Amino acid sequence: MRVEIWSDVVCPWCYIGKRRFETALARFEHADAVEVVWRSFELDPDAPVRRGPTAEHLARKYGWTPEQVAASHARLTGLAAAEGLEYRLDETQGGNTFPAHQLLHLAAEQGLQDALKERFLRAYFSEGEPIGEAELLVRLAAGVGVEGAAAALEAGTYADAVRADEREARLLGIHAVPFFVVDRYYGVEGAQPPEVIGRALDEAWSAASAARATES
Repeated sequence: MRVEIWSDVVCPWCYIGKRRFETALARFEHADAVEVVWRSFELDPDAPVRRGPTAEHLARKYGWTPEQVAASHARLTGLAAAEGLEYRLDETQGGNTFPAHQLLHLAAEQGLQDALKERFLRAYFSEGEPIGEAELLVRLAAGVGVEGAAAALEAGTYADAVRADEREARLLGIHAVPFFVVDRYYGVEGAQPPEVIGRALDEAWSAASAARATES
């Protein structure tokens, strides 16, 4: 069974959703039979390579006061902590995530996609790294064992693969992330509790089992 997850590496709900999905998967009886594929989704395709402090960007984008930004950050930080994550949102440095998504496709070919996804998320949310900078991304990729990252970015080897994921998201009606597509049977939008994701896994597995029984 395949679970495809559309998300971005600068989406706070996506990191929370990743942890909740992992909790659901650990409880799933057939977890060993599940293939997880991370799909590309850019929250802001027009973002510069380096945008600077996220708090300032949110204030400009939504017209929020510093107090409103702080309240939002506090809420997200608390939700993340409940999942064992350390968010330092005041220190995050946003930027264009297109290169990061390209390297996630490279990592998938080497069986390291989940490891690199986790590393990118931690670098952005917990370590204050400028996630749009190619030099950083190459270093992080090498750190989890991904080979050929610099060459892949320079050649744009996986640019078309990123765009294909994004086209598919539009065809599936995905407008917000994270979005989980379970075996092309069941869709789950948002960082839902593990129980909700678990029900989707159970239902998709049951549907697939029933289909196999009918075919035989």
